[in-house]
Amino acid sequence: MLVLVLDNLNTHSLASLYEAFPAPEAKRLAMKVELHDTPKHGSWLNMAEIEASVLCRQCPDGQRIADRERLASELSAWADRRNAKGAAIDWRFSLDDARIKLKRLYPSTQL
Repeated sequence: MLVLVLDNLNTHSLASLYEAFPAPEAKRLAMKVELHDTPKHGSWLNMAEIEASVLCRQCPDGQRIADRERLASELSAWADRRNAKGAAIDWRFSLDDARIKLKRLYPSTQL
């Protein structure tokens, strides 16, 4: 069994296998895959996507890095500078918003 952790993009479903492959092959693949969605707001995947976006915006246009070792070195230096600066993500999704939007995910506490 292959477990995939996905964001909530609408194409991330087993149905997309049936769009890409003939039905028998799609079914065979679907039987071997288990999908787990991350929360829409505040997940580690959202944070990784935000950091990747920041990195891309800070890279000079057209600059290419020729080898893997140099790339690892540049990424490590970037992460060190970002961490030293104390860069953080400013979440705009409040606790009150979460209680409303994610209500279906939590059991009722009323007796």
